[in-house]
Amino acid sequence: MIDLRSDTVTKPSDEMRAAMINAPVGDDVYGDDPSANALEERVSALFGFEAGLFTPTGSLANQLAIRQLVKPGEELITETFSHIVRAELGAGAAFSGITTRTWESPRGALRASDPLHIARPDSGPYQVSTTAIAVENTHNFGGGTVQSIDEIRTLRTESLKLGLTMHLDGARIWNAHIASGVSFLEYGKYFDTVSVCFSKGLGAPVGSMMLSTKERIASARIWRKRYGAGMRQIGMLAAAADFALTHNIERLSDDHENAKSLARAIHAVAPHVVNPDEVDTNIVILDLAGSHISASDINLALKSAGILASTVGPTILRLVTHLDVSSDQIAKVNSVLPELVQRAFKS
Repeated sequence: MIDLRSDTVTKPSDEMRAAMINAPVGDDVYGDDPSANALEERVSALFGFEAGLFTPTGSLANQLAIRQLVKPGEELITETFSHIVRAELGAGAAFSGITTRTWESPRGALRASDPLHIARPDSGPYQVSTTAIAVENTHNFGGGTVQSIDEIRTLRTESLKLGLTMHLDGARIWNAHIASGVSFLEYGKYFDTVSVCFSKGLGAPVGSMMLSTKERIASARIWRKRYGAGMRQIGMLAAAADFALTHNIERLSDDHENAKSLARAIHAVAPHVVNPDEVDTNIVILDLAGSHISASDINLALKSAGILASTVGPTILRLVTHLDVSSDQIAKVNSVLPELVQRAFKS
């Protein structure tokens, strides 16, 4: 099967597995795992932060971060289709008493004026006060959109005047870096907390990380344990992430080109379904609105042809390229999917 459901479906390479087997380990709950400690130091330095905390999932890294910035009953604002509010099952409210409000933007692209327009800090004793803003880069449900560093910079400048903090959901920040050329240090300097993910695009089997000050990380470490995510000999997982950082960032450009190839092939037969110019990274969103075949029907047809994709709405099909999908396999998809899409719009 050619699996385009997500970039989380990758398998560790033989070389990555060897690094995992040979990793020095210790009990991380006691802070004794040398591989985890080294990874936290490496990644925090990469983004210009004091400290980092390894977590099993990106959702946990996000949740640990926002609870450091937002008190119970206070407000986090973010884009309507961001991962934090759409794909983390209300965790901010359930775990931390955080209320959220959202703005909507095309493809999830950040315009600093949007969050600034709805932010309501210091709202007094009768209304909810905005405390933090979350930005997702790249934006998953927006189709892998890379956020403008100029808009991020403007938002930081203006939000500081309002006394607001900022969190970066950087699960796919690696893709944003490759597509934009913006350094990790440049991204990191505008945020109070950052989450990154090693199992999206980089090929690690498990793992994410929260980055911030030493004080916030110390607090987050307690909450990680409280949430049941205190891990023991995690050096093997840290070694996989370390290998991924060393070997699998630069090659993300291949994934981006494969995604462009998919978008171009679909655009050639159905221009209104996807715009290749809006495929920034490794995610292709097909909007099948107006067709007489549902996204689920096309997905079933793809599966029968040996291709897996995701339906993320009645008319929305998502395909995600990654290191386990070759250009030859993309060519096979391009020989099948455009015909299915074209047929879907024939009367």
